[in-house]
Parts: sequence; structure tokens; C-alpha cells
Amino acid sequence: MNYLQVLPVIVIPLLLAVTLHEAAHAWVAYKLGDNTAKSLGRVSFNPFVHIDLFGTIILPVILLISGTPFLFGYAKPVPINFRNLHHPRRDMIFVALAGPAANVILVILAALLFHIVGFLPAVAAKWLLGNIRFAIEINAILAAFNMLPIPPLDGSRVAVGILPDILARPLSRLEPYGMFIIIGLLLLPMLGQEIGMNLNILWAVLQPAINLIEQLAVVIAQI
Repeated sequence: MNYLQVLPVIVIPLLLAVTLHEAAHAWVAYKLGDNTAKSLGRVSFNPFVHIDLFGTIILPVILLISGTPFLFGYAKPVPINFRNLHHPRRDMIFVALAGPAANVILVILAALLFHIVGFLPAVAAKWLLGNIRFAIEINAILAAFNMLPIPPLDGSRVAVGILPDILARPLSRLEPYGMFIIIGLLLLPMLGQEIGMNLNILWAVLQPAINLIEQLAVVIAQI
């Protein structure tokens, strides 16, 4: 996909996907006893308070200009003091799940919008349809990606919360190296191309979950 040609239909979905993901973390943490994000004005579903200059704006623009086959971004991580939660280990799971859950909810809302496309003028309908399709795609990817059990992704918080200490502690200690692991997984396909091998391990892992979420959108759009 040439994202430069479809820029008008990806800006809003991408902004909402990455910022409302963080807003959901902040809101659930506040409801469960931690007011760290609240004190910083982050318990808000106004996407502009969660924008990260690099992750939400500069990085996606760089990827667009470079013509990469994928688009990625992130918002400012929500500061959370897990010790302030009513039940830290259990509530950490709910806080972590809130972000991917917000992305799945956005998929559902986008699918529901399919039902009004036919009532709009042709130009507006085409624009909305493009937004809907990209919203489903980017939110499905973010929901699945963030549930990987790699620190500091949400899936690792869930895993630490439910695994016995003998497994949870080593996993939590990986956090300083987590981003290097993620970057390595993202770069593996390019290495594979150089040596003639398919090393897209990350996509192979994520694809079933992404397909399931997108299938949910199809079902809702057909209701």
C-alpha cells in the first residue's frame, strides 16, 4: 500500500488507535486506585493529551516517506504506579488489558460505521470507507501486537500477573531488553530477504489473532 496516496484516510484512525489505547490504560488505572495519570491530566479520552511528538507524528511520517510496507506509531506511555492499585498483581492485568480492549472496541465501532456508508454522497462515502478499513486494520494489528508477552508490551503485564513467580520474575527482568527484542523481530524479515529465507516470525505469530479480530468486524458489518 502506498500510504502517501491514502494519507487523508489514515490520519484519524491512527491518531485514535494509539492515543485511546493509552487513555484506556489511564482510565482503568485511576478506577482501580492509582491517580498518577490523573494528576498529570492523562485520564482523558481527548487524543491530543496523549500525543507523543516522535511516536505519534514523526515516526509515522518517516515510515510514510520511506515507503515501508507497514505503518506503526505509539502515544506517550501512561505513567502507572502499580503499588497504588487496590490489588496490584490482579489489577495490573486489568490495566494492561484495557489498551488492547480499547483497540478491539474501535474495531467494533468502525465496523458499525459501515451501515451508514450507503446514506452518504459518493465522495464522503469513499472517504469514510477508507477510514473504516484502515481503522479496522491498524486497531487489529495494535491489539494483537500489544498482547505479545514481551516486556514492556501489555501482554507481558498480563503474563506476569497470571504466571507463578518462578516464571513471572524472569519475564519481568527482560524489560530492559524488551525493545531490542521487538526491534529484532521487526528487522528479521529484511534479514530473511537478504539470505533468501522467510523470517517473518512476528507476522506468523500475529496473523491468526489479527484475522480473528478482522473477522469479527466483517460479522458486525454484515449484521
